[in-house]
Amino acid sequence: MTGHIPRHAVVIASGGLDSTAAAYLLASQGSRVSLLSFDYGQRHRKELHSAAKIADLLGAAHEVVDLRSVGRLLGGSALTDTSIAVPDGHYTDATMRDTVVPNRNAIMLEIAAGVAISSKADAVAFGAHAGDHFIYPDCRPDFFEKIADTIKAGNKGFLADDFELMAPFLHVTKADIVETAAGLGVPFELTWSCYNGDDLHCGTCGTCTERREAFTLAGVPDPTVYATEVVR
Repeated sequence: MTGHIPRHAVVIASGGLDSTAAAYLLASQGSRVSLLSFDYGQRHRKELHSAAKIADLLGAAHEVVDLRSVGRLLGGSALTDTSIAVPDGHYTDATMRDTVVPNRNAIMLEIAAGVAISSKADAVAFGAHAGDHFIYPDCRPDFFEKIADTIKAGNKGFLADDFELMAPFLHVTKADIVETAAGLGVPFELTWSCYNGDDLHCGTCGTCTERREAFTLAGVPDPTVYATEVVR
């Protein structure tokens, strides 16, 4: 996080740990936050419901952008195509490439920038973190720097003079996020990480694996109920 504390930040909110922590961090610094979620035809809507609950707790505006027609064109990902099985295990496994949605963050960030202009917000924030860098090219620092430049160049004269694209966790681990979030009072039990949309977190998919390990490494009690309690 830079020294800039936004007056109003549009936060891309998935309903998961990272984006929720980003919203709480900004709110704790005195920023007004608005949450922006995206329905791109993902396997389930549980994450969108979680984002709505988080917005209510923060007293924040919450909008859901309908990108389902776009999502139908972004094939080849287990997140948008139910014929592709959701892979289990760590992000370092080659199979986790199946969870990449082509150009997803660029699409979301550009829309969020437009929303920021319309609402006169001076920041857009998202929850990319260092653990995502291996698989997801749109979570890497070089992408972040280039998309920030593109947004500013493409909207020159319309963005707030001090506009900033923010990724407060870009250089830290998910365990660091959990530790920070615990100090901010983030309601972990309301966040949703699982790629599957069952009643409980499955406990074995990539995001569940990452979530469980982050709590363990951070030394923070994990309130999540997993369908599979022991990962082998």
